[in-house]
Amino acid sequence: ECSLRSGCGVSRLIVAEEIYDLIFNNVLETTVAKIPSRNGKMIFDEEAIKGALKGLKVLSVGVGWGESSEYEKILEYILLNYDIPVIIDADGLNTLAKMDLNILNNCKSKVILTPHLKEFSRLTNYSIAESLEKTLECCAAFVDKYNVTLLLKGPTTIVIDKNDIYLINTGNSGMATAGSGDVLTGIITGLMGYHFEDLTKTVAVSAYINGFAGDLAAQMYGEIGMTSADTAKNIALAIKTIINM
Repeated sequence: ECSLRSGCGVSRLIVAEEIYDLIFNNVLETTVAKIPSRNGKMIFDEEAIKGALKGLKVLSVGVGWGESSEYEKILEYILLNYDIPVIIDADGLNTLAKMDLNILNNCKSKVILTPHLKEFSRLTNYSIAESLEKTLECCAAFVDKYNVTLLLKGPTTIVIDKNDIYLINTGNSGMATAGSGDVLTGIITGLMGYHFEDLTKTVAVSAYINGFAGDLAAQMYGEIGMTSADTAKNIALAIKTIINM
């Protein structure tokens, strides 16, 4: 829904085969594809992955994954074979942290990483305390080493690559709640689906929209009582308001 609210025409949800029927019967506006699975977790199947990813302009990976050694094979295959923007979030980041990060410098995909501080710590040798104290320096060192666009979530969201840096000033403390990162990933995916000439700027705009939608939600429900679903409901209004500014 977040991707569709952000303007992409078609969204495809790729799920484990075991839950396909449950998801398919409860999703009205999104197409659904399936990957063979075991115990509810997707397993590596090259032909199934090719079928599920056919025709995609952008892909987000990791939300709702959980943990499985199969995911390392799946993520490696995607990064090495698909010349599209790939947003890695949530358990996708935890999977990547177990891999050789040099793959980020030798892959076809245009990689966007969206960690919070704890996930960033898993990807690097920086402690959370060190990342808090020297946030910009740590981010700059990471993107200097690896060919990625990095979005580091926090009180001020940082979007950075080797050439540019953006500091996002929208958003509020009410967004520090479960699911907010998933909303952001959906917005990035939606915008990237039809506007990715300047990849890093598009990620920054997505973060701005996410924060603005959260601010609209806070006006309606208050920062204490709002949920990530309230932010998602305000994506379209946020975009409309920004366009009319």
